[in-house]
Amino acid sequence: WGFVVTRHVMRQLTTCCLPQQEPSLYTVKAVLILDNDGERLYAKYYDDTYPTVKEQKAFEKNIFNKTHRTDSEIALLEGLTVVYKSNIDLYFYVIGSSHENELMLMSVLNCLFDSLSQMLRKNVEKRALLENMEGLFLAVDEIVDGGVILESDPQQVVHRVALRGDDVPLTEQTVTQVLQSAKEQIKWSLLR
Repeated sequence: WGFVVTRHVMRQLTTCCLPQQEPSLYTVKAVLILDNDGERLYAKYYDDTYPTVKEQKAFEKNIFNKTHRTDSEIALLEGLTVVYKSNIDLYFYVIGSSHENELMLMSVLNCLFDSLSQMLRKNVEKRALLENMEGLFLAVDEIVDGGVILESDPQQVVHRVALRGDDVPLTEQTVTQVLQSAKEQIKWSLLR
């Protein structure tokens, strides 16, 4: 009886007293990377919670002021769940709604950080990140698409970023890359 009563009581609670949240795949509202002065290095918002750049910058300033001196990893701010991590001169944030599972948001944060750590050869700091912004953009796109979490395994992300990095169209290649490719093709044709 205990199981049936508990189940019955839970059903009654969820139908009459607790607000219903529809399950959704859209779990991430934003991914941010700020420097140690709170300035934006990277920001991607997946919904219209902060529709203008002015509102986004104000939110980023607020989030930085509330988190840059603390050792915790989770904060509730402006009705949002914020998970964050700092490293040397960078602050990484993943933001979700107030009812979002913190562990899922933390898995996105850890995947992003670990992917960048591998891509930057454990040199996760501002200068190295700025030199590899294309890799950052690709990594975030592999992890989250439109607010939906696609991947949480850093090995898979790094592998996919490497594959996408190799598919640079001819128009975006440098002259050196084109000449190197031509040399390789000539060398292999002569060796046949």
